[in-house]
Amino acid sequence: MLFFSIATAAVAPGIALLTYFYLKDKYDAEPLSMVIKVFLLGFLIVLPVMIVQRGLALWLGDGPLISAFGISAGVEESLKWFVLFHMIYNHTEFDEPYDGIVYAAAISLGFATVENVIFALASHASIGTMLVRALLPVSGHAMFGVMMGYYLGRAKFSTGRKSRKFLLYSLLLPLFWHGVYDWILENVSLYWIWYIIPLMAFLWYGGIGKMYRANNRSPFRITEARGQD
Repeated sequence: MLFFSIATAAVAPGIALLTYFYLKDKYDAEPLSMVIKVFLLGFLIVLPVMIVQRGLALWLGDGPLISAFGISAGVEESLKWFVLFHMIYNHTEFDEPYDGIVYAAAISLGFATVENVIFALASHASIGTMLVRALLPVSGHAMFGVMMGYYLGRAKFSTGRKSRKFLLYSLLLPLFWHGVYDWILENVSLYWIWYIIPLMAFLWYGGIGKMYRANNRSPFRITEARGQD
């Protein structure tokens, strides 16, 4: 019974957050089957991420900046971005800016869910520990996904240099903030919570703003407004 409770606590945050982002798509909701497939892709990239991270750790060492920004955030965000760009970016279902947020959040939360389950099983975590992880690592992955997806959406519906600029942002900005998050957790032993809470508040504030702006740029919003005239 305890095992079931911990397993549920490990899986539930990712599904709950994905449901939240999915329901915030105001104008043209994505096919649920597509969102689930991308969520499951997040499951599948955990193993290659772990292999690459292990190889880089042996090659580059475990210095604080290399570990946080290169091995941890760098590998995870780069692989998520690679999968999204090559499998989702040019897909016909990616037809409004908010779609980038839905799909990037899906792959990020799929990854975070498996990570959470592995942590729960390996460390025999308590329900309290899993609650903290829901508020921090899982929520953090969601916000990095929102950031990535927002700029993928901007790139998709821009042209020329502007599109390339947003594509670069979609990789570098979540990688940077993920690195900051990991660096704090790995290197600030005392009062770390006084750094993490403001960071998470900042990420959520920015993430909600990006969701609002992405919805407002939807071509379906313009069509809907014209239909009401």
